[in-house]
Amino acid sequence: MSSITFLEHDGTEHIVAIETDKSLMQIAMNNGIPGIDADCGGECACGTCHVIIDSRWIGITGHPEGNELQMLDMTPERTTTSRLSCCVKVTDAMNGMVVHLPEFQM
Repeated sequence: MSSITFLEHDGTEHIVAIETDKSLMQIAMNNGIPGIDADCGGECACGTCHVIIDSRWIGITGHPEGNELQMLDMTPERTTTSRLSCCVKVTDAMNGMVVHLPEFQM
């Protein structure tokens, strides 16, 4: 089974099956991952689905652009590998990826 690991700020791991062509946010919501609020439902309009991609995987997920960058600018826990999970489309190449959840969403 291909999987992605969501790692909470306190170290709690949630390993979920990859669902290709869905966003990381959709997968997190479908699996009840705590810490992904997704207040706007995936419209890249709120920033409450902020995640930090493990640096080994940022080349596969890509870097933020446009509206996503604007939303991330308001995120206090932003890092160089921060993404909004609604903007990351999942592929089979992400098998084994680790996604860190910030302590707080904005």
